Amino acid sequence: MHRHVVMMKFSDRETWDKSARQVASLLNKLPDTVVSLKRMETGINLNTSHSAYDLVLTADFDNKEGLEAYRIHPDHVAILNYLKPLIANSTVVDYFIKL
Repeated sequence: MHRHVVMMKFSDRETWDKSARQVASLLNKLPDTVVSLKRMETGINLNTSHSAYDLVLTADFDNKEGLEAYRIHPDHVAILNYLKPLIANSTVVDYFIKL
């Protein structure tokens, strides 16, 4: 199984929590439309450290092809386009997990 983890830090530090909730809501709808997406979880950070990211996404796919299908899925691309002006920084990790 492939796991995809994304951490995001929002540009506007005064409204980051509202933005994080909005984006999490959009992301949480993706399992309904992206067939290759087996499991998804989002979390809004509770840590107030300056170095902390604001929102995390964890998504699981059966294989690399499923992850690639997700990356180009129109619903996912629409969320990415919405996110781009809101995000100051993001970090991505993709790795294989054995169940």
